[in-house]
Amino acid sequence: MAAVKEFSVEEKLSSLVRLQKIDSKLDEIQILKGELPIEVKDLEDEIEGLHARQTRIEEEINGIQEFIQQKEEGIKEAQALIKKYDKQSENVKNNREFEAINKEIEMQQLEEKLCEKHIKDATEEIADKVRQLDAAKKNVATKEANLAGKKAELEKIINETEKEETHYNESAQKARIQADERLLTGYDRIRKNYRNGLAVVPIERDSCGGCFHAIPPQKQSEIKLRKKIMVCENCGRILVDADLNDAVEVK
Repeated sequence: MAAVKEFSVEEKLSSLVRLQKIDSKLDEIQILKGELPIEVKDLEDEIEGLHARQTRIEEEINGIQEFIQQKEEGIKEAQALIKKYDKQSENVKNNREFEAINKEIEMQQLEEKLCEKHIKDATEEIADKVRQLDAAKKNVATKEANLAGKKAELEKIINETEKEETHYNESAQKARIQADERLLTGYDRIRKNYRNGLAVVPIERDSCGGCFHAIPPQKQSEIKLRKKIMVCENCGRILVDADLNDAVEVK
């Protein structure tokens, strides 16, 4: 059975520096895209909601139109009954029948007026719904035009950076395989804690390259020896000397 190679601290640090530089390149590409991916997704969700609202208004208009048709049929029925009762009133035999027919006629006249009122109110409601629908359509058109512009802008950036991003993603995967597993866990945790994604930083002008906290000379000397993993007492980032940092190149 082949022996598993044990990496030195210097080799472990070099692997982390390489991974950090690759991840920083990928971070730069994401910064170039900016908030566009989020903006595109938000616009798509908003447009989907506006389409749903538009459909709901159209369904409401259809429902009101059906209601108006029902009331128009109600008017026709009332008018037909009024004619029927008018004709019956010509052959009444006594006052009781006459009053009963008159009462039916009055009820149908009231029903006719009530239907007319319902139609008037519903027609006004439709006009309001149509205004809402027009506003929704205009809003959708504006959002869709904005979305098309954002998508075109994002697609341009993606096309320009796709090859580079693929290359760095592949390089990052290889670098992660070569990195010490326990250090990798800490590296990922530190990266998540900082917006700039810097987990491994060199000493610059006697200070931490991440938070610029002063590093004592004794600690700097230990870091240059590359015998153990050293972290910044202030921010917790992994520290390396400038020479090691400069020696690792990422193309």
